[in-house]
Parts: sequence; C-alpha cells; structure tokens
Amino acid sequence: MLREREAVIRRALILLDAAVISFAFFFAFVLRKNVQALYSLKLIPSSLVIRNISPELDVYLVLLLFAAPIWCLLLYVNRMYVSFRLKKITEIIWIIIKSSIFLILIYGSVVFLFRLEFVSRFFSVIFFMSCVIFTFTEKMIIFSFMHYARKRGYNYRVLLIVGTGRRAASFIKKIQAHQEWGLRILGVIDDEPDRGIKKVENVNVIGSLDEIPDLLHKNAIDEVVFVVPRSRLSHMENAISACELEGIGVSIAVDLFDLKIAKSSMTEIEEIPLVRFDTTVAKEWQLFVKRSFDVLTSGLGLILVSPILLVVAILIKLTSSGPILFRQERLGLNGRRFVLLKFRTMYKGAQEKLGDVNVVRDMNDPAFMKKKIKYMTPLGKVLRKFSLDELPQLFNVFVGHMSLIGPRPTVPEEVSQYASWQRRRLSMRPGLSCLWQISGRNKISFEEWMKLDLEYLDNWSLRLDFMILVKTIPTVFFGIGAY
Repeated sequence: MLREREAVIRRALILLDAAVISFAFFFAFVLRKNVQALYSLKLIPSSLVIRNISPELDVYLVLLLFAAPIWCLLLYVNRMYVSFRLKKITEIIWIIIKSSIFLILIYGSVVFLFRLEFVSRFFSVIFFMSCVIFTFTEKMIIFSFMHYARKRGYNYRVLLIVGTGRRAASFIKKIQAHQEWGLRILGVIDDEPDRGIKKVENVNVIGSLDEIPDLLHKNAIDEVVFVVPRSRLSHMENAISACELEGIGVSIAVDLFDLKIAKSSMTEIEEIPLVRFDTTVAKEWQLFVKRSFDVLTSGLGLILVSPILLVVAILIKLTSSGPILFRQERLGLNGRRFVLLKFRTMYKGAQEKLGDVNVVRDMNDPAFMKKKIKYMTPLGKVLRKFSLDELPQLFNVFVGHMSLIGPRPTVPEEVSQYASWQRRRLSMRPGLSCLWQISGRNKISFEEWMKLDLEYLDNWSLRLDFMILVKTIPTVFFGIGAY
C-alpha cells in the first residue's frame, strides 16, 4: 500500500536533491566569481584579496559531476528516502548533518589526492554551507506541505477494514496515530456478526461480509484490508472475489501465510505484513508519469485553446438562452463523485426531458438518438460532431478528476444499472478519450463499449495511452462516430 508509492516518491526526491545541490554549486560559483565586489564594500581586509578568480565554469563542473551523485548516495545510505512521510524533523536534520560531514571528508580527500589546486577554499566553504541550507529548506518545505495536505484531507486513500479482533484494533490504532500517512478508515466490517461488536477503536462497524458489495457501490473506497485470524481466511473468499470483480485493491494482513495467487504482491504498514491483489497492471511509477503528463498537457492545452474557448463561449451565449457550461455529476476513480464540465450543446431544460430515458439500454436506439438530436442547438451539433464541447474537461484533467486517456466517466444513474463485472471500469481514473472513442463511439453497442474498457484496463501501458492519444486526433478531426 505505502511501499509502492514510496518507490515513486523516493526517485522524485533523489532527482530533487540532485537539482538542489546543482543550484548550490552554481550559487557558490557565481558568488566566488564575483567575490571582488565584496572587497569594494570593505567587508573583507584587503590583505585577504584573492586576485586570481580563474578557472572557468567548465573546469569546476567536474566537481559537480562528482559531488551530486555522492551527495544523493550519502542521503540514501543514511535512509533519508526510507519512509519519508514517517520521519520527524530532528531525524531529517541529523541525516543532513551526517551526510554533509561525510561529503566534506570525501570531497577534501579527492581534492588532496588529485591535487586539484584550482579549487578555491572560498568556493568550497560556500558550496557546502549552501548545500546544507538549501537541502534542509527543501526538506522542510516538502515535510510541511505533505503533513499539511494530509491533515487538511487532501491526497488520502479510503480504507475499509475487515476484522474486529485485537490485530484489527492495533492496525486501526496505528493508522489513527499517523494522519500524515494519508489513510482514512471508512468503517469496519464484522466478519463474525453474532458477537455484536459495534465499534473498534472508535470506528463504527458498518456491515457484514455480505454487505461489502453494497458498500463498494455506495462509497468511494480505494482498498479493502482484511485483518482477520488465519482460521477465518477461508470465509473471506466471496468478499475478496467481490472486490476483485469491481477492481478494488485488496490487502490481507497475515503472519505466516503461504499464499500463491497470480498478480499478488507483498507490502506492509510498519511491521504488519500484507498480501496485495491488484486487478490492474499499472505500476506506481507509470501512474506517476501518466499523471505528470496529464497535468503538463492539460495545463498547456488550456493556455493554447483559450481563444477557442472564448469564441465558443460567446457563440453559445449569442445563439441560445441558458448557461455556457453544462455541469453534471459523474463518477470518477473508484466511484468518487465530481462535476464534469462541457460546453452546453442542448436547449435549456433538455436534460430534464431526457432524464427518463434508460441510457444503458437505449444508447444505440435510433429513436433515442433522434430524440436527443431534436434537443440539440445548431451550434451544439457542430460542437458535438468535432468534440469541441469536451474542451472544458481539460480543467477536470488538470485538477485530477480525469485523465487524458481512460474509460469515459458516467453518471451515477448509469452505473447503478451496471452488471458487477462492468463496475471494474471505475478502477482507473476516467479519461477524455479511450478505446471506445477511437473504435466508433456511438456506432458500437453498450456491451462492446464495456468490454473495450476492460480490455484497456487489462492491457494498460504508457505505450497504449500514447497510441490512443495519437488515434484520437483523426477521430476528432473527422468527427468519426459522433452525432
């Protein structure tokens, strides 16, 4: 649960530390290069003036290529990147101090052994001081931001705990003691309801094993954690199957349990071992790359298409009454609700008149399509034909409700009509485009649409996202499958 995410965060922190030491290096070099300016201020006795300011930057860069990896390695060896979210400020300070001492010793030894006489002592002092100060400042900013964000309720994962025994109580107590972990417990499932337990560590018991599917439907749950005795694991099979069927991650807290299941992985929270089952093939670093690409692309896209957004908004306002934007509640990752934004393409009040139509059943029905087209404005038909009405969803992508590529988001009423196997499409962040979008859109049946989404989940990769993105361009440009 935490280890996979920490692997991605650890790599990002290492790259950030390399950037920080590079900044410290250039800061020291510029200060050393312009040290003569300090003498004009009479801050340094003239007898200490260093007249030779050489060598140039390219010579000093050799030191940076040596110091940067050594600094990151020292931080790594001193466990700076291990469970960073669990560290205290005093631990961070001590790690930086230890690492800087070793860096000075290694740096000094290299300069002495290789007789690097061009290295300025003034540069070295400024470089080490700034390296320590900048690294400490960086860690404090990250430390403060992460703790503040999680305490304010951002970037958290919702857990459903199965088990009411001593081990479950200990597990819950550890999570409650560390808000900075970003874990929230929705409630507890009683695996033995006849005991009549109502609360575990002040967390309400909200159901039994048989009620897990309903809880998954009614709540946004990221993971179900089974903390039960080994003797009870044989009773968990149906509950685990229900979670896997809907694409919800499952972890089982075990002591000594030899479980051989495909696509399982070992993880832990502190000293509690967990076996994790995932129905999606995505790895944390891949999801990190995917999300980073989403933010950069959607942000740049909003800037580039802003003139188009303005023109379309003006045309909508001039050609029909009603709001410019159509807002509708949709379901996102694991059932999270968000407000999807689109340019309004229908006459005012059309949505209420179409509300009694079964979209899952009638999406390909000619009568329904004809009825829907009847309520579209002339401008709306053009916007829909070329998917221009979807442009405001770049904002949904930017803030994290959606991704550029992923299963299309659907309304709660449609999801309530899904078969159990179809709900697994909610296990990945919804997208602007998907396999359905490039395979004919409204020309294919609802059943085929669902199968395409599950095919996407089972074969997901960054390469597949790129291929879908490339194929989306001609699909949108020629209006294939749209109406």
